[in-house]
Amino acid sequence: MNTLYFFLGEITPMKVILVLAIVLLLFGGKKIPELMRGLGSGVKEFKNASKGEEEAPAVRREDEKI
Repeated sequence: MNTLYFFLGEITPMKVILVLAIVLLLFGGKKIPELMRGLGSGVKEFKNASKGEEEAPAVRREDEKI
């Protein structure tokens, strides 16, 4: 038997609401968008890295030496 399934059981809407309420209490309403933005950018970077794509090089300024 899977140990995680044994402790959590099925994922129900009530459990999801409970987890979201705990996250809201721990981090507060102002911090959650920042956390989600960081999570989204991390997932995007992971997908790009797994595809082997590099970010576009930054535009160089005229006075910047090569």
